[in-house]
Amino acid sequence: MIDRPVVAGVDSSESAGHAVRWAAIDAALHGAELHLVFAVPPFVETPLDDNPVRLWHDEYRQTAEQALADAARAAVQFAAPYGDIKTRTFLVDAPPIPTLNALAATARYVVVGSRGLGAYHRSLLGSVSMAVTRHALGPVVVVPGEPAPDSTLPVVVGVDGSPYSTRAIEVAFDEASRRGVGLVAVHVWDRLGQSGSGSQERAEKVLADSLAHSRAEFPGVSVRSVVAEDRPVRALLAESEAAQLVVVGSHGVGGFQGMTLGSTGEALLPVVGCPIAIVRLRN
Repeated sequence: MIDRPVVAGVDSSESAGHAVRWAAIDAALHGAELHLVFAVPPFVETPLDDNPVRLWHDEYRQTAEQALADAARAAVQFAAPYGDIKTRTFLVDAPPIPTLNALAATARYVVVGSRGLGAYHRSLLGSVSMAVTRHALGPVVVVPGEPAPDSTLPVVVGVDGSPYSTRAIEVAFDEASRRGVGLVAVHVWDRLGQSGSGSQERAEKVLADSLAHSRAEFPGVSVRSVVAEDRPVRALLAESEAAQLVVVGSHGVGGFQGMTLGSTGEALLPVVGCPIAIVRLRN
């Protein structure tokens, strides 16, 4: 099995600091390495030696080096109550989005803040968090620029019966187990898509069947099931208000097909108040 690191996108923003904190704690909980990555878009050389853009780029690169050093020190402190971690820093001269997307293929997670610094800096975090969740080759966690949630709160997972949902359930149970908290499993159904009085019963069966394997694998995790006629975004957002992490699949088929990144996950990203993990299947 591949020993997958946790990768955190770094810049000098407060939001990136929250991402580093979450990533450091998760790396400690999994006994994984933490890789801190600051991607600086490459500078295009010109005949002008005193090009002000080149000078600014060099200064920004120095700022990136300092930001990585600061993040590494902070990460060790954040992780200390949970265990020791090995931290590595990478200053990459490459466009941030494809860099983080590619790293996700072999990472446990790529972790980014929900907001960045704007303008040139925005190329790593903020608007890029959406691009990475859409196109990364592996799971992504987006951490909002707010204080870390209560560590005693449960993990919430969206369930729709699809293979992506199955993987999200596995991840959610694992996170809940390592954090010593409960799990809230949410499955919704739409009367327009499921006719007849048995829709609630069928939805309850979909949820029970979806959870069965992970319940057996993680018997110590207490589970609260939420089955309702509702919309996925509204149901998950309501549960996220008392959660430390929300986990959803990147696509959904069967069950309620709205449980996808394109609809539910993407709609949750700008408004959810706790970290959200977008889970993909790996090849």
